[in-house]
Amino acid sequence: MTVTAPGLELDEAGRQRLAARAGEELEGADALDVVRWSVEQFGSSITVAGSMQDAVLLDLYARVLPGVDVLFLETGYHFPETLLMRDAVRQRLPITVRDVLPRQSVPEQDAEFGPRLFERDPALCCSMRKVFPLAEALDGYAAWATGVRRDEAPTRAGTPVVAWDAKNNLVKVNPLVRWSLADLEAYVVERDLPRNELTLRGYPSIGCAPCTRAVKPGEDPRAGRWAGTSKTECGLHV
Repeated sequence: MTVTAPGLELDEAGRQRLAARAGEELEGADALDVVRWSVEQFGSSITVAGSMQDAVLLDLYARVLPGVDVLFLETGYHFPETLLMRDAVRQRLPITVRDVLPRQSVPEQDAEFGPRLFERDPALCCSMRKVFPLAEALDGYAAWATGVRRDEAPTRAGTPVVAWDAKNNLVKVNPLVRWSLADLEAYVVERDLPRNELTLRGYPSIGCAPCTRAVKPGEDPRAGRWAGTSKTECGLHV
């Protein structure tokens, strides 16, 4: 736990400059060094987004900031395996998992917008069950960390290691941007981390169950997300 957090002493413009500078200076840095930098700058005012696809980012932060807040977007549509993964990392790692809930339950949303909104308007469904709840959960933090990687999709190829998140008005840290699936697997094995069983069954990218399928050999890792539609992102990282 850091005693001082210089990033918290800056105003919004100062944090924007800090993020831009760090994005350049940390481009080639090791993921753990990026994590250390973020904790040195923001202390416990940084939170980590935990999709529970894997525990790599959570473990990196747990090593540097035990008890770190982890935000898990409990959409109501998760695979059982993802919920089991959440429970496993909650027990295994020294982190504080916060279940972030939408304002409406699935039945309440169905009553207002009709059932299976994820089929008719996936963008609206993602906004209500992921984007808006995350924005509210991030209120009060100075920075957040994600597991976004450049090799996941063309839409993520230009992701910086550190940037200013104008949508949420805080610094966004992406320690794993230069990692590959092989890098993730090697770290999981080295640290003997819990696994989401779906990753062993052809799901390299895991979202809500109704909108995620296994990918075929040679397909893009995110080809199983919103398959058959033009949608490629839920809106959290765009």
